[in-house]
Amino acid sequence: MLKLKHLPISSFNENIAYVHKDCIAYPLDELKTITRVDIHGGAAPLCAFLNVTDDASVVKPNEIALNDEAFKLLSLPEGARVNIIFSEPPMSLNMVRKKIQGHVLSLNEYKAIITDIKMRKYTNIEVAAFLTAFNSFVTAPEIVSLAQAMLTERNLFWDEEEIVADCYTIGSVPANNVDLLVTSIVAAYGIPIPKVVIPNTSSCYGTANAMKVFADIDKSAIQLKRLIKENRGAVISYETLPVAKILSVLNSVGNFLNIDDDALDIAQLLALKMAAGVNHLLIDIPVGPETLIKNAKQAIKVRKFLEYAGDKLGITVDVVVTDGREPVGQGIGAVLSARDVMRILKCKDNAPEGLTQKALFLAGRVLEFDPDLRGGQGYAIAKEILNSGRALEAFNQIIDDQGGHQYIELGSLVHDVLSDKNGTVVAIDNTTIKKIGRLAGADKYPEAGIFLLKKTGDKVAKGEPLFQIVACDSESLSAALSFVDADNAYNIEK
Repeated sequence: MLKLKHLPISSFNENIAYVHKDCIAYPLDELKTITRVDIHGGAAPLCAFLNVTDDASVVKPNEIALNDEAFKLLSLPEGARVNIIFSEPPMSLNMVRKKIQGHVLSLNEYKAIITDIKMRKYTNIEVAAFLTAFNSFVTAPEIVSLAQAMLTERNLFWDEEEIVADCYTIGSVPANNVDLLVTSIVAAYGIPIPKVVIPNTSSCYGTANAMKVFADIDKSAIQLKRLIKENRGAVISYETLPVAKILSVLNSVGNFLNIDDDALDIAQLLALKMAAGVNHLLIDIPVGPETLIKNAKQAIKVRKFLEYAGDKLGITVDVVVTDGREPVGQGIGAVLSARDVMRILKCKDNAPEGLTQKALFLAGRVLEFDPDLRGGQGYAIAKEILNSGRALEAFNQIIDDQGGHQYIELGSLVHDVLSDKNGTVVAIDNTTIKKIGRLAGADKYPEAGIFLLKKTGDKVAKGEPLFQIVACDSESLSAALSFVDADNAYNIEK
């Protein structure tokens, strides 16, 4: 047996074990060919991938060292005695090979793959192989199967509620933080809306980032139940749901590979919403050259996928197609986006009109899940809820019950980006705008980002500000300005 040691090294979802080349328990020749081991001694065997070192300061011949992920999962103290048994690759890798070869996999095959990934029996390379194969060729039934395979028996259920609703946008459009607005309006109406969000390290512009400005999102499933019962709405991180374990692995590897795939996105969103107990789902599909869905033909294909999946999974799905050609609101970055939300909820004159109208449209469609409403009534009711202050009241109650934060001031460094010509704004490049925001520090500081002053169709004069860059340090501001000198994202024609 070997003595357990903890090495403070993170491997991003992989369990790594380290032994010395003169390991007292196992001959080196055997270790050269077998890299997977099951570690015994804890409550359950732990699968890990073996590395060999000749540095006794890292691990001695009588020790086995585990990285952060593996040590936490094994739940044994340093110095505990453990045993390792060499293991073969999981059988489900044969199913990944089938998928690589273009075969259609069954629900049971997807369950086998997902189970082994959750148990960390796959290396990140093997997870990447699976995602790449899934991205290359997939059928509608397989999307449903993958979504079902991600679920557990511990999903949330709302037995007393006939309608549990949510709204989800496929793909990322800058300044598109409609989720907090829709949640406020729908909750004020009385339909329960458990908004479970994924904090995404690859995107600093999502709902999770904006909600963190207002309140805590790290709430348990039990707390979510209470929040929905009391306030009809809540915005929490997905990390307390059982589905989080598999989604975090797939997302981290998918983000590293820069996989931009509507089929994988659909499977994951369906799994997440079902895990939260949602049975009525509105899907917003922004279409534009810089969005996940590029054109109307692709949008129709995705809509049919979603309608098929909803029928199979017992979810009422409504799909709408929206304009994703330019940023929706004005604020890009956590605090700037949160400021947009509050301007709209408070019905300020300077509230961004585009974001207001989109939020009312989407909220109205969610309200029309209520069988007592006729088609077309939702928008008018959503507008009345907003204008009357009921949406603001509902959101403030959600914030208070989730541990409201004090207001965060914007970054102190502000720079106006000026137009270099007279004319009309005919297009704004979403990808470039997001790039400028990240360079300004929006991925590091909630106080940083971009505030848009001109939108498509606006007339501008030479020297007039197009947008403001808000930064927290001079290095970030300089990086953003250097990029803007080459491309400011605005297409202006005389």
